[in-house]
Amino acid sequence: MLNTLTVWNFALLEHVQIEFDKGLNILTGETGAGKSILIDALGTMLGRRLTTDMIRTGCEWMRVEAVFSLEQQPAVKEYLHQQLINTDGDELIITRQITAAGRGSILINGSHTTLAVLKKLGTLLVDIHGQNENLSLLKQENQLDLVDGSSQELMKALGEYKKLYAAYREANQALEDKQAACQDYAQRQDMLRWQLQEIESAQLQEGEDEELQRRIDKMTNGEKISRYGSNACQLLYGGGANGIGVVSGLEEAVESLRGLNRFDDSLEGVIEILSEATVQIKEAGYEVRDYMDSLEFDPRLLDQLQSRMDVIDKLRKKYGADVKAVLAHGEKCRQELDSIENYDEDIAQLQQELEAKKQTAAQRAKEVSALRQTVAGKLSQGIEKHLQALGMAKARFQIQVESGQELSANGCDKLAILFSANPGQEPRSIQKVASGGELSRIALAIKTVTANRDGSPASMVFDEIDTGIGGRTAQMVAERIAMVAAHRQVLCITHLPQIACMADTHLYISKHVIDNQTSTVIHPLTTGERVNEIARMASGANVSSASLDNAREMIAYAGVKKEEYKKNG
Repeated sequence: MLNTLTVWNFALLEHVQIEFDKGLNILTGETGAGKSILIDALGTMLGRRLTTDMIRTGCEWMRVEAVFSLEQQPAVKEYLHQQLINTDGDELIITRQITAAGRGSILINGSHTTLAVLKKLGTLLVDIHGQNENLSLLKQENQLDLVDGSSQELMKALGEYKKLYAAYREANQALEDKQAACQDYAQRQDMLRWQLQEIESAQLQEGEDEELQRRIDKMTNGEKISRYGSNACQLLYGGGANGIGVVSGLEEAVESLRGLNRFDDSLEGVIEILSEATVQIKEAGYEVRDYMDSLEFDPRLLDQLQSRMDVIDKLRKKYGADVKAVLAHGEKCRQELDSIENYDEDIAQLQQELEAKKQTAAQRAKEVSALRQTVAGKLSQGIEKHLQALGMAKARFQIQVESGQELSANGCDKLAILFSANPGQEPRSIQKVASGGELSRIALAIKTVTANRDGSPASMVFDEIDTGIGGRTAQMVAERIAMVAAHRQVLCITHLPQIACMADTHLYISKHVIDNQTSTVIHPLTTGERVNEIARMASGANVSSASLDNAREMIAYAGVKKEEYKKNG
């Protein structure tokens, strides 16, 4: 629901803040006072175009701000959540601004956003009923929404169908992809077989490349290895510069200390340490000698190893960083070949799955269609009844549901709204026979019937709904608007007293000239002021006691009717 609309420097509106309430909010005033400007300002909050020529003369910028209550509006909250816009609490603040230089900004709860997001959000917040919006009745998707949104059972069935249809489309896409790939299968198959043959013929072993590289590095550095190993042996066993090796030196040191120990045993611990060290060094020396004995530096073997590494390097360049990756690529080739070779079986299976899913979706589409027929019939009767009450006594209205064989996202139906305003005239497509005024009444009748359904925007705007009507028809239009306002917040600009007297909140818009500057002022009317305004609207500038009495009677009658609508739901 719209709580507050604040405007700065918008056309004739210098600075106005309007508080709206539940129910019917009526805006009246003299022609040219700026009533339509106010609706235009609200329209910018819903994603309509904002241009620099809307800026008040002599000003450098303009701003419009709207505050909405989000109580019981889960669809709005969900959309804001999807857009990563903060929704803490139940308040929504939208701000739009534009400068004379053309720089504009849009903020939703303090977050900068795009016009596209605002437009989508606007459709969830407010339903604007005007001449342009009436044309939306002519669109097939809106006609479907009209019928589908009128029944929870139908909505549930449609939701289940959409899931089945999505599964059917996925299966169809999988089949098309498989069939499209068939054209490249022969060439692809030859390439895969060649790659697999190349990998398998190499008879690779995981980790083989690392072991080969280790052996090649060892053999190519054989001279250095031999020199370092020989030096180590000499140092351990003698033959060095002093002719005494580490092992021999340790053994002599141990023998000498044992001789010393006969006279002083204080070094017995040292003897034990050196003895253990001697054993360990001897063992290390044995391993060094065994290593040296095992060395082989056969040039022919090195050539073999390098040749094998060349084979592996060639495969690594083509298929992976190491042997493990090459083997994995080979396995992938094998699996893809199996898939290609099973192509006919796969196609047959996909076709079978597609047909099964199509039949399941088609069956559910028939169920949706049957529900649509029922709902469309009831909806047509309700709308036709209200049209007759709106001064079109002989009007005939029919929502025609035509079922076909072709499945779509919304089932297998095509809808057509048929209308006849005159007796003896068969209902024909609304696009061909309905005038602008008739479209307005049809739209009002529809909104009257659908006002209390779940999922509708919490607020509605009726702009120029009273154009070209009067008398009994005006009264019927007023009563239908009041019916809608029993379930939704309604904002309505009107020149008709029959509509104005139905107001729950009555706002008077006037124009003043101060210092050669024209400004629009919006004033909520008191009970007495409201009587005067309705009298003026009914009788003109000369308000008499009789016109005042008539205004009071109209307001009293309107009060009775509104209570009746609220009780009847």
